[in-house]
Amino acid sequence: MSDILTMADRLWRGEVSTANLHPVDHVGGFVEITDGVGFVPSFANVSAFDTEDGLVLVDTGSLPLAPIVHGDLRRWTSSRLNTAVYSHGHIDHVFGVPVWEAEAKEKGWEAPQVIAHHALPARFDRYIFTAGYNTIINRRQFGFKDLNWPVDYRYPDRTYHDTLDLSVGGVDFLLRHEKGETDDHTITWQPESRVLCCGDLFIWASPNAGNPQKVQRYPREWADALRRMLTLEAEYLLPGHGFPVVGADRVTQALTDTAALLDSLVDQTLAVMNAGGRLDDAIHSVRPPAELEARPYLRPVYDEPEFVVHTVWRQYGGWWDGNPATLKPAGEQALAQELASLAGGPGVLAERALALLALAEGADDGEEAEGALRVAGHLAESAWLANPGDRAVQQARRQVFAARAQRATSTMARGVFNWAAQESIETLSNVPDSDPL
Repeated sequence: MSDILTMADRLWRGEVSTANLHPVDHVGGFVEITDGVGFVPSFANVSAFDTEDGLVLVDTGSLPLAPIVHGDLRRWTSSRLNTAVYSHGHIDHVFGVPVWEAEAKEKGWEAPQVIAHHALPARFDRYIFTAGYNTIINRRQFGFKDLNWPVDYRYPDRTYHDTLDLSVGGVDFLLRHEKGETDDHTITWQPESRVLCCGDLFIWASPNAGNPQKVQRYPREWADALRRMLTLEAEYLLPGHGFPVVGADRVTQALTDTAALLDSLVDQTLAVMNAGGRLDDAIHSVRPPAELEARPYLRPVYDEPEFVVHTVWRQYGGWWDGNPATLKPAGEQALAQELASLAGGPGVLAERALALLALAEGADDGEEAEGALRVAGHLAESAWLANPGDRAVQQARRQVFAARAQRATSTMARGVFNWAAQESIETLSNVPDSDPL
């Protein structure tokens, strides 16, 4: 589909927004990037190299979309799958191999091998013993009510530590370990075609370096990885999400800008830490450079720069935020009940939350509106914790967090706020209608 590359060009130019054509979405279809190199834009992209001894895939797709990805590639080539490389262990990238293995068994072909970084099997192990938690947070993040976290994984046949030279059917590849979104990332470089498969180190969005519900990310190491990738002088950048970046100048700009954004967030946060500030100081003072945040490929549509501040703080300073009251805090409900009592009851807090919501909706200044909504969120949540059975409080909480979700730019924030609003609705349904509003 040549229109995949046309759309990539329009996105780059800012003629189409990633807010509308989200990089973490299934586009479908297929495009041949250059001779013998194919690309399938899926929920997690799949890159394919056709060699004389079969296909080399970088990533294999998610469980529900793996058969579709297989079909898209089969319309391009009938070659068997020789090797699959996992760019990292996130489940949207690693569940396509069984489809190819079933085909190989049916046709009597040699089974494919899977290669990954040596840290990846430990990720799969962790996913198995945290399956319940991951089910909850991913339902919350993406709104998939029927999502159940998997516990069966196709582990790699071969792992490596720093770099791995791979040759399949006369085509040479360099695999290199990098840390960034995860500790098990692999970039795949094919020098003859000048194609670089970078996994999720570039995703047509502000880097997923601050995900509030997931494990540690590595923003400084991520920036370093991007700069090492620059030395390869790639002509084609095939990301784990979003569209291809075509042209050496564009690849250079994409990698350089992403590294600069991450470095700026790290440097600013460390400056607050080194000056003795609290996490709250960093959250409300660190800002991404405006010219970088405005880039069409760095918009905060999935993660947000603000969340990266938390990641930096956790990586370099630990979990405590510097507030002595939070070192050994009271229970949230106990504190909320005390505050509600001082204010005159949970209803007073809820009413003020709604007043702030109205103020935000009528504000001309975006920062003023955002500030009012943030305080409204605190008040609505405190009112609900103090008396979760109060119908008026439940309604106020639903309205406030629904408004926050509508205003949110990122998948992360929108998912949490929608979850809170939905939780309020579900709680509300359990309260008799005869209760006063």
